[in-house]
Parts: sequence; structure tokens; C-alpha cells
Amino acid sequence: MHIHRTYRAKILNHGQVAEMLDRHGWSTSKLWNVANYHSREQWNETGEIPDDSDLKRKLKTHPTYKGLHSQSSQRVLEELAEAFNSWYGKRKSDDRANPPGYRKKNYYDNDGNRVHEEHPRATVTWKQKGIRHDTKHNRVRLSKGANHKEHPRAWEYILCEYETRPCVTVENLQQVRAVYEKAKGRWELHLVCKHEIEPPDAPGNESAGVDLGVCNFATVAYSTEEADLYPGNRLKQDGYYFPKEIAKCDDSCGERATRLHHTWSERRTHFFHSLAKHIVERCVERRVGRINVGKLAGVREDENGESKNWGKHGNLDLHGWAFDRFTSILTYKAKVEGIEVVEVSERDTSKTCCVCGREDDRQRVERGLYVCDDCDAAFNADVNGAENIRLDLNQSNSESSGQLSGDRSTGWLAQPGVYLHDLSHGFSPREQVVDCKP
Repeated sequence: MHIHRTYRAKILNHGQVAEMLDRHGWSTSKLWNVANYHSREQWNETGEIPDDSDLKRKLKTHPTYKGLHSQSSQRVLEELAEAFNSWYGKRKSDDRANPPGYRKKNYYDNDGNRVHEEHPRATVTWKQKGIRHDTKHNRVRLSKGANHKEHPRAWEYILCEYETRPCVTVENLQQVRAVYEKAKGRWELHLVCKHEIEPPDAPGNESAGVDLGVCNFATVAYSTEEADLYPGNRLKQDGYYFPKEIAKCDDSCGERATRLHHTWSERRTHFFHSLAKHIVERCVERRVGRINVGKLAGVREDENGESKNWGKHGNLDLHGWAFDRFTSILTYKAKVEGIEVVEVSERDTSKTCCVCGREDDRQRVERGLYVCDDCDAAFNADVNGAENIRLDLNQSNSESSGQLSGDRSTGWLAQPGVYLHDLSHGFSPREQVVDCKP
């Protein structure tokens, strides 16, 4: 089984390579801006957004394309196309959504007038064809763009000597990213390596179901008569705070706005990884061998394929929380532990009673409460959905009909465990978080 890991590395000969990395960072910003302008023009003229293959075909001969190694330039255009597609998906439900901005850094005089602008140092990505790795001396040769080979005898590469943490072994290098750390005022390398590991045996034969949503980002039901809720409060708070702060910036593409975007993205990524790690750890403890995750179409679309209306703020949360990205992270982390992750349909899971199997969308009387008219059971609605998602795996046993076996308790459906996220400690039971508050 192959897994990819990213290691951060300090550049030991930073003084020798900083200028050339600066030039490639600026070239990345220039190419992004040229491609952005072209994409906006096509959108205004045709109402369509060019994909990355269209951009590569159109800009392959443009001077800015030669500022980087060909694969590095391709990656810039791929990232821009991804950003435009993300904006296109959000624009109908989020009136604050804007298309990808231009990368520039503005300077102003004492009267507030802009005097000049320059391109910021953007992250540069090298793929395998642009990398030569010297494992013996901990060095990487990164191919220059054609525009930066000033002299026929000049080196055609940037030679970076790096240092990682002592316990890290850098081998099977697949990708190198040069990232400029503004706080430190220097570049660092992110080394992406492919490792082959022996697939571990599954922790057990139990199953779990994961329901993704707006109020509770994730709800997990286990076959051991337990359930966990993971509220999305942290994501909501960030989703309201950061756009307001970014809107206060004089320049939406300026240094402060860029820093806020970066911080927002880092916090969201941290939340996803912490949550996936916590769920996998809980599954290992409960000998779960398979995790069933509701397909994303069930969250965003109804039975007719139309977008669900979760209200103004709910729609903003829904389209900004990247459920598909979280599912990918969960799948990766579960795979390392030998746990299989399967996506299943969410159809009717929210309106079907997991105790008796009755289907009636009126039984979800309010957000968070599910009451069944047939069996008089009352319990948490999200846990009911997660349990129905879990039961989809068990087609060959007594629970395949969508009902709990008769001797099982329903108390856990009404009183699931609640875990809250803290930036320093990850997820902890709500009782512990509350007790720690002054």
C-alpha cells in the first residue's frame, strides 16, 4: 500500500538560493495573473470558464509560461482552474463569493495613493521531472524556468541543501514545494514522499456510519450502541469572522487579506485532520473494520438533483466546508489503520426510523429531534441518520431491513457523546472543555 507524506525542511544555503527562489515565486504570481485575466475574459464573453487543459493550450507559448519549469507552470494553471470551479459552485448560494483574485502587493504613499505594485512570492511546485534528489548529501536540484537561465553556461537548476527533523527519512521524492514564510522572512521546502507500507489487518469486524451535515459537521454511529457528535461551531465562527475581516481590507489581494485567507485555510485544514484522526482512533478502539460515509450528493442535493436550501447562513456553511475534502482525509487516515471507507447513498436516511424502519419526513419535528409515530421513539436526528448510513453495510444480517435488533437499547440514540474542537488540543469531550473554562 502506498501513502504520501509531506515533510517540512529548512534550507541550509538559503543565502545562495533565496534570490532565485524569489524570481520563481514572482514568476508564479505573474503566470497566475495572466491566466486569471484570460479566464475572466472568456467568462465575460462566453459565460464559460476554461479548464486547465484549455489554459495550458492557450498559454503554452506565452512568455510567463517559460518563467517556470513546464510542470511547475502546469500546476499553477491547474490550481487556478480548481479555484474558479470552486467559486462557480459557491456563487449561487454565497453572495460574498468572489472569483479568484490577482496576486499583487500594493504600496501606498503618505496620502494613501498607490505608488507601485509588485508580485508577491507565491508557492512554487516542482514535480518529478523537475527534481533531482541527492539523498546522500540531503540536496535537491530544482529545474529553473527558461527565462531565468541568464547565460548559456549558467546552472540550469537551483541547488538547495535541506535539513529535516532527525527522525525523518526523505526517499521516493514525488514533489517539492518552495513556500515563503512571511513571519520568518525566508523560504522553506515541503517535500512530498511516497512510502510503501504493509497493509495492516482491520481492527475488527464492527462497522460505523458517518453522517455529514451543517449543524453537526459529522455524526458517527457505531455498532457497539454508541454515537458521537462533532459540532461545526469552530468552522462557523471562522466562516463569519474571516470574511468580515477580509472585507475591511483596503486591498482584497493585499498582504493583510492574503494573510487572513491563509490563516483561515490553515485552521480549516487543521480541523479536518484533527476530526479525521479522532474518528479513526475511536474506530480502532471499537474494532471497526469498515466506515460507511454518506455520499455528498445527499448533503447538497435532493432526490431530483436540485440544490437543497439550508437557509442563507446554512448555504454559506455547506458550500464552504469542503465535505469531499474531509472524506478524502478520513479515507487516507483510515486506510493506514486497515479500515475500509465506503461511500453509500444518503437517500431517505434522515426520514427513516432506524428502530422500526418507518419512513416519514414529518417525523423529524425540528432540527436535532426525531420522533417516530409508530414506535414512539424520540432521539437525536443526526444519530438516526448516521445509524441508517451504517446499516447500509449490513445487507446480510438481521439489521439489513433498516431496523435495530430487538434487544438493543435506544438510549445512546438520544444521548450521544459530544466532542468539541480546540486549536491546541484537538477534540475533547464537551464536559472536559466546559470544565476547563474559567
